[in-house]
Amino acid sequence: MRLHDQSGGRSVHIVIYPGFKSLEAVGALTVFDYANARLRAKGERPLYTLQLVAPEGGLVRSDTFIQLAAERLHDTGLPHTALVVGARDINTAVKQNRTIVDWCRTSGSKIQRLVGVCSGAFFLAQAGILDGLDATTHWSVANRLEAEFPAVNVNADAIFIQNGGIWTCAGMSAAIDLSLALVEQDLGQEVALNIARELVVYLKRPGGQSQFSQHLDSQMTPHSGIRELQKWILQNLRQDLSLEVLARQANMSSRNLRRVFQQQTESSPSQFIERARLEQARRLLVDGDTALKRIAAACGFGSEDHMRKVFQRQLGVTPKAYRDKIQCPP
Repeated sequence: MRLHDQSGGRSVHIVIYPGFKSLEAVGALTVFDYANARLRAKGERPLYTLQLVAPEGGLVRSDTFIQLAAERLHDTGLPHTALVVGARDINTAVKQNRTIVDWCRTSGSKIQRLVGVCSGAFFLAQAGILDGLDATTHWSVANRLEAEFPAVNVNADAIFIQNGGIWTCAGMSAAIDLSLALVEQDLGQEVALNIARELVVYLKRPGGQSQFSQHLDSQMTPHSGIRELQKWILQNLRQDLSLEVLARQANMSSRNLRRVFQQQTESSPSQFIERARLEQARRLLVDGDTALKRIAAACGFGSEDHMRKVFQRQLGVTPKAYRDKIQCPP
């Protein structure tokens, strides 16, 4: 059983199979490889030994035209960290790759960190590894995971969730978020932050942060006028955003704006604004120790008390409790 390579580093295996999501595999590999590059630049020994593994060795075609060369899963020994990536058709993937399920079942407890990336969580769930644990996956298959594996406590909102050495994460780009979190765990925040900057991403979206975003949702609004108004709102959260102000900005009557906004977004202007302010506050609470009063003002809540009430109503926690939970996870 090999959990470390001979140099004292950590072996990381990315588990792939025909139809795997290439972005997840390549994204994770990139983060760990960049970590090695950072260490080399400082004259230090690289930490990670990286390998792609699959049920059968050779070229493995992804969900795109990209093919990656992999070693046979059972020929490589046990890694320190293994990431099982997802697929577009995960049910078929699990049925056709029982070898991975069996490998997770027999080897999962012997690996220091086992990760179900995106719908890759289905392999872990099928192996019984997620029974009784909180887990997440891509939002589009979260209901399916919950229905097929009732013993798993599915949280469809989280970016990633850690249960000791078992990790699960949301889809696609969340593989980068989780890989950065693993690098930060191994090498500290400075190395992870430098990688994030080089990749032009956040150091991390915290595990408890929503997969969903008001910024992303607003880009999907069909009505160009409402879409532009949403963009303006997101850029002016600390300003007065009364219905009258919004109506003038949109060049519409207050009554018509309320009707069209509801029709296009399935929410009222005030609901959209509150969620956007909440999202911004959650982001600021993660990044540093800015005073709650300043965060409330920056997000347009008007007062710390109002922000606290919104957090309690929407999330069931106070801003302080949210910050403590994210910055000091169990």
